[in-house]
Amino acid sequence: MTPPTPPMNDCTAHGPTALSLDAALDRIAESHGPVTGTETVPLRAALGRVLAEEVTAPVNVPPAAVSAMDGWAFVAAPGDGPRRLTVVGRVPAGSSFPDRVMAGQAVRIFTGAPIPAGVDCVAMQEDCRTESDGAAVWVPAGLEVGTNIRPKGEDMTAGSVVLRPGQRMRAQEVGLAAAVGRSTVMVRQRLRVALFSTGDELREPGQDKPDHAIYDANRHTIAAQLDGLGVEVIDLGILPDQPDAVRAALAEAATRADLLVTSGGVSVGEEDHVKAAVAALGVIDLWKLAIKPGKPLALGRVGSTPFLGLPGNPVSAMVTFLLVGRPLVLRLSGASDTPTPRCLVVSGFTFTKKPGRREFLRARLERSIDGLPMAIRFPNNSSGVLTSMVEADGLVDMPAEAEVIAPGDMVEFLPFTGLFG
Repeated sequence: MTPPTPPMNDCTAHGPTALSLDAALDRIAESHGPVTGTETVPLRAALGRVLAEEVTAPVNVPPAAVSAMDGWAFVAAPGDGPRRLTVVGRVPAGSSFPDRVMAGQAVRIFTGAPIPAGVDCVAMQEDCRTESDGAAVWVPAGLEVGTNIRPKGEDMTAGSVVLRPGQRMRAQEVGLAAAVGRSTVMVRQRLRVALFSTGDELREPGQDKPDHAIYDANRHTIAAQLDGLGVEVIDLGILPDQPDAVRAALAEAATRADLLVTSGGVSVGEEDHVKAAVAALGVIDLWKLAIKPGKPLALGRVGSTPFLGLPGNPVSAMVTFLLVGRPLVLRLSGASDTPTPRCLVVSGFTFTKKPGRREFLRARLERSIDGLPMAIRFPNNSSGVLTSMVEADGLVDMPAEAEVIAPGDMVEFLPFTGLFG
């Protein structure tokens, strides 16, 4: 069961104090942990899941010294010039050479094949010249002992821990589990996330709508973000601005979901009924986050089920989910590490702001004249312009204390390729 969310009385949506993003993430980390059980799945079904067991290597990988290249295996003689060696055999991958290779001899060898006894060097085939009758080969000078040889256990040694509980199974983790012979792994069960939007102004895409209505984009973008995290989405659709309906929907969803997520309905407006419903069924804290876009944000519980209330503006909802919702979902799913991926790029724009609030600027990447990745800011900074998220490759993270970004400055960039999933 998720521990109660600590009170945030100093950080309400209408209070004087704005909570920093780092402080919000620290509080989430302190208050939330895994809420799902475990199950064993075939390795091919483990992609995107959170590992729930320790995986060890029962054998050395590679199990013996092997060739890293297609080429010629022989006994090195450092300092000698090019040498003519007598060909005494060949060893493809999956087989072995029965005899010991002596000085002055060479064996044709292929990538992954075990190193014959006596051999301590492999020359790449493109650097060698075979005589026309195939009886001898010329190898280049200057090759040291160990060249192009992968030693026994270079990747993993028998008994070593190669994967740990809490790791998300990406393609590389799946491959690593296969490399140590695992056909199944124990993972956390998928997090069940109930999702809905609120607002009488919303309509489902594909439906007819009056001019005063808008199509519900938020629920679909958030659902897509949740899909990328490997959770089970329970789509509750659009709820009307009716207190009883909102409260009943939340209460019912809390009985079959591990997390409740809403878009809209958590501000201080008279028609924002989600806040009151959550408070009546459990606890709710409204955070005024010191970020743009992205305030306000609600976190709480309906009964014992965690609740996350995102802003109603489409860009605010997406960005807030990336920065706060994603780490929350990963923690509830059992992931031990939930960092936001980031890298340094060159600024290709000028931007100024007042200090005190951290801003995340939508930007695309181009190549600078120096060949470095360069961020170009989207010209419209409105939190209602969803096209900016399509045009952008990620977000430039402008620190709270910063006032100016100038062309040529190095800035932190949060790439969408690492955030959506």
